[in-house]
Amino acid sequence: MENKTFEIMIFAILIEGIITYTNQFLIQENFCWQMALSLALGIIVAVAYKLDLPSYFNLESDIPYVGCILTGILLSRGSNYLFDMLEKILKLQ
Repeated sequence: MENKTFEIMIFAILIEGIITYTNQFLIQENFCWQMALSLALGIIVAVAYKLDLPSYFNLESDIPYVGCILTGILLSRGSNYLFDMLEKILKLQ
């Protein structure tokens, strides 16, 4: 039961980040290059260093690099965002 709670929480946070970026890039009229650069750098760093947060929680994907890409999205949101998320997850453990 606890593992399912972590899975749901991790993916809810990931989906929120994806929706935020989608809203910024597709709906907003002003393109924010800082946000685009942050997203690109987060994904590049996560893929280059094989950072895969879902696999840390034993969530493996059949699609190569999807865990790294999702981790990169989290990294791009910034250290405060990521630290707060990890703190909440660890408190639930």
